[in-house]
Amino acid sequence: MATLYVENVPDELYKALRKRARQRRRSIAAEIITLLEENYPTEAELQARAEWIDRLERLRRKKPRARGPFPSTEEMLREDRSR
Repeated sequence: MATLYVENVPDELYKALRKRARQRRRSIAAEIITLLEENYPTEAELQARAEWIDRLERLRRKKPRARGPFPSTEEMLREDRSR
């Protein structure tokens, strides 16, 4: 695993990170790793997202299996009101 060192972190940001880490009972390093994982997707994650988008696009373009003409919403409402 790679090691990352960050210098010159503003005091307010460090305090906020420390507070957030304490609330979640983690070290500051573990909290930063969690934040990076949540906010910066890996290539594998980007690929998985692209595949989901492709699947959704295919589903959206797919024609419904139902047969025959269906009444419009207006026609169904009129029919219900006339009952």
